[in-house]
Amino acid sequence: MAELNVADGRCEALFASALQRTDTPSLEAVEAAINSAVSRLGLDGCTGQVAQEFGDHPEAACERMRWARDVLGLVS
Repeated sequence: MAELNVADGRCEALFASALQRTDTPSLEAVEAAINSAVSRLGLDGCTGQVAQEFGDHPEAACERMRWARDVLGLVS
C-alpha cells in the first residue's frame, strides 16, 4: 500500500470532516475540522470515508476533493 504524505492525509481528513464548502471556513476552522476528523476517525478512517464516497457518489466526491485540495493549497 502506498504511503500517504502529510498533505494527502490533511486533504483526506478535510474531505472526511463535517466542514462544508458553503461555510467559507477560516484557516482556524479548517485546522479544527482536520483535527476533529483525525481524532474521530483516525487517518485510516478518513481514507476509508474518501474511498466510500468516491464509490457511492463519484461526481460529488470529485467536487469535494477539488474543494479540499484548493483550501489546502494543493491545486496544481
